[in-house]
Amino acid sequence: MPRPAEPGRNALLDAGAEVAAREGLRGLSVNAVVQAAGMAKGTFYHHFPDRRGYVVALHRRYHEQLAVTIAAAVGDREPGPDRLRAGLTAYLDACLATRGTKAFLAQSRTDADLLDEVNARNQLVAAVIVPDLAVLGWADPASVAHLVIAMAAETALAELYSAAPRPELRAALTALIERHPRGDAG
Repeated sequence: MPRPAEPGRNALLDAGAEVAAREGLRGLSVNAVVQAAGMAKGTFYHHFPDRRGYVVALHRRYHEQLAVTIAAAVGDREPGPDRLRAGLTAYLDACLATRGTKAFLAQSRTDADLLDEVNARNQLVAAVIVPDLAVLGWADPASVAHLVIAMAAETALAELYSAAPRPELRAALTALIERHPRGDAG
């Protein structure tokens, strides 16, 4: 059973984030992680049962850090367009500034070890934004939430490849979401 978080475990996760940022998920081997952390391979197995368990822990930590950033930006806003815009902006800014974004947004969708994690994370985020979409008048806010998540991730990747915010994509994303479902402006 893996040990609870402690300096050694955190050092391995930090090293993995660096390796993932540089090499992607395919380059995220146990050997690469322990080398980047400057630790013995046996130390890895004291904290994680295997590579899969490690990659899942790394993915969770990445998204938990994003969630903290987004929650701070959203604050105590009531559900609605202002809260949704604040959350999307915080998400996109954090993705652009966080190590490993490419690995954990694009590559994680095709990594068999992470498919369940990606789906679970998307469901959690969808549940958070459903009230915002309901306030905006969407008849099926859960379905729209699924699409918003996909559009936000695609925008984050476009910004990552551009190495800068893409204001036109951000504006289009919020305009699409905020347009009233009947086709009228909200």
